[in-house]
Amino acid sequence: MSSVLKALFSKHLLLTNTLTSGTLLALGDVITQKLEREYRAREGDHNESTWDRWRTGRMFSIGILIGPFGHMWYAKLADRLVKGQGPKVVLKKIAVDQIMFTPVITVLFFGGMGLLEGRGLAGAVSEVHDNFLAVYSVDCCVWPPAQYINFHFIPARFRLVYVSTLTLCWNTFLSYMKHRVNFFKIKSITKLQESQYSKEL
Repeated sequence: MSSVLKALFSKHLLLTNTLTSGTLLALGDVITQKLEREYRAREGDHNESTWDRWRTGRMFSIGILIGPFGHMWYAKLADRLVKGQGPKVVLKKIAVDQIMFTPVITVLFFGGMGLLEGRGLAGAVSEVHDNFLAVYSVDCCVWPPAQYINFHFIPARFRLVYVSTLTLCWNTFLSYMKHRVNFFKIKSITKLQESQYSKEL
């Protein structure tokens, strides 16, 4: 077992980090969909809703696509851009991460999801326009403390795995932000149908 883990985190680190990124994004979406179903049930919507496998598949796919960027950033580029150790260096790395890496990954996520949904370039741009500012603002509040731990205590080769693990909750939030329009649209349609049915009675 230890030899397998050693191989995954040495010889096959890129593959490990990429699969971790995709898997945790998919898992975040599974959690979000479960929460959505529970919310609808509490609101009185007892229509049977199933797990949207295609939606989760798209989340997994975008995780696979952006995983290599995270691997390159956390395993190689971050330490090269800001060299040294100590609290001041860590703070510089966090600032560089928020200014350079986070905006790129956020754009890739929402833009990529728009493309995977078949909405074309215009749809991808619309996704970024509608979601970037809100998500980036929350990111700036949540991730700097986590990244301080990341850069100060975690070895470079384990950084993406550390970030991906913490990102499970963040991915649930991302999935909600990405699909919230559809969720509330379905909720509104359901309530409209119930209202029309009541009038007919």
